Amino acid sequence: MTNTNGKIALVTGAGRGIGKAIARSLAKSGFHVIVSARTTSEIAQLVSEIESHGGTSEAFEVDLSVRSAVHEFVEKLRDKKINVLVNNAGVGSSQNPKPLVDFDDDFWDLTMALNVTAPYLLTKHLLPHMIESGFGRIINISSINAKVPALHGAAYTASKHAIAGLTKATALEVAGSGVTANAICPGVTATAMNDLRVEYDAARLEKDFAEVEKTASPYGRRLTTDEISPLAVFLASEGSAAINGQLLNVCGGTVMA
Repeated sequence: MTNTNGKIALVTGAGRGIGKAIARSLAKSGFHVIVSARTTSEIAQLVSEIESHGGTSEAFEVDLSVRSAVHEFVEKLRDKKINVLVNNAGVGSSQNPKPLVDFDDDFWDLTMALNVTAPYLLTKHLLPHMIESGFGRIINISSINAKVPALHGAAYTASKHAIAGLTKATALEVAGSGVTANAICPGVTATAMNDLRVEYDAARLEKDFAEVEKTASPYGRRLTTDEISPLAVFLASEGSAAINGQLLNVCGGTVMA
């Protein structure tokens, strides 16, 4: 399925969760994988794991919510000739869920900076090489909340709608160049970040964790990160060339649109 030919992929927010699963899968498929996150120990461990299985990887500690840090990161990547960009780093509603009238303005700004501005800046700076080389893949990790709202998650919902728009705008501009831009829209997935959201909903609904978890999808459970990563590998491949500007759900049928 995947002809990597020494291609290089960058996965942001790869220290845990969906990003970590995608980085592992891309490395297993033969990509040289550059991983970034805020926690050095997590990405260092991931690089060690990838290399122990015969892959190649390197790590960069960076806080993508800080615009100047994104620009510094781009400078470090200038000579890397990245072919695949997976914009996965993000913050969910789980860290500070509140009704809109009580929403935290600083958390709104943080969410927009990390979930929207960082992908915009990385795409903007890495796209020219992809266009020049005639091959590139922009893969934005969005959410089903790009299509349906998350209760008490105004910033997250708005940011995921924004990344959907950025995906489509990018796709329109690169059409026919050998570069594509698509978004993966996961449903409720079992990660440490989502654990907090389930705990919040359990308390709000006066139910226990397991009861809420069973309502996460028609499967009666949350998805796993390894159920998300195969789509990223396919979208990174040459075989996905005709898929462009799409918001692809991986949600077990929670959202059928």
